[in-house]
Amino acid sequence: MPLVTTGELVTRAAEARSAVAAFNIITLEHIEAVIAGAESADSPVVLQISENAVKFRHGRLLPLARAAVAAAERAAVPVALHLDHVQSDYLLRQAPGAGFSSVMYDAARLPYADNLAATRAAADWAHAQGLWIEAELGQVGGKNGEPPLDAHAPGARTDPAQARAFVTDSGVDALAVAIGSTHAMTTRTATLDHDLLKRLAATLDVPLVLHGSSGVPDDELIAAVAGGITKVNVGTALNLAMTGAIRAYLAEHPEAVDSRKYLSAGREAMAGAVARIIGVLTGRPSV
Repeated sequence: MPLVTTGELVTRAAEARSAVAAFNIITLEHIEAVIAGAESADSPVVLQISENAVKFRHGRLLPLARAAVAAAERAAVPVALHLDHVQSDYLLRQAPGAGFSSVMYDAARLPYADNLAATRAAADWAHAQGLWIEAELGQVGGKNGEPPLDAHAPGARTDPAQARAFVTDSGVDALAVAIGSTHAMTTRTATLDHDLLKRLAATLDVPLVLHGSSGVPDDELIAAVAGGITKVNVGTALNLAMTGAIRAYLAEHPEAVDSRKYLSAGREAMAGAVARIIGVLTGRPSV
């Protein structure tokens, strides 16, 4: 089916008091696995390509983006394409022509005033192109020119009043909030601040996004969705599934040289992880 927009999927999720899963993709196997898992779960999904993934692909966005678009157009469920953690304005401006309906503009490394100015300019440009835009506060609660704090550093938390001002002044469509998750976690031990999430949901009138969700246990994810999270980003969980399956396959078949064999195992493992995570978020656990 044709590509849908991220904004449409997030809006539907918010209306249903649910959350849409957004998975970061690096290879064609990631793309195929995410779509297969979403089809298994009979659920829409967002494919995300990060600036880091583009760097891995020799700085070229189009090969992976075009593969994602081609796969999405043949999917049995709605699929959107999102450009994630963009810091480069040059990369940002490639989004409309590459099939993306949304971007996450990441100026969180900058002090608050600079983050706001850069994000406002990005939002104005994105909206003129018909793009939905997500952003993030880096200097969580910071004041008076304090150095930026990564929004997902241990202990970082989004201040509701500052977040409200940022959303109002920047014009973004969604905000990634720091409530206790951390990027690239390989253990599911994160504990979320649900009281803070409740205050953020009451204070902000835009969808809330959870980054670093691979390290969040199922019960915490369920509570986060109930508390107002409407987009859940997942990346490391797929890489863990893929790498684990490939290691297991090669341990059992040390003579293997045909990459299709072990990549198939990795792809299947990722598809299972996708279906399971979507089931947790939607309340329809996979069998």
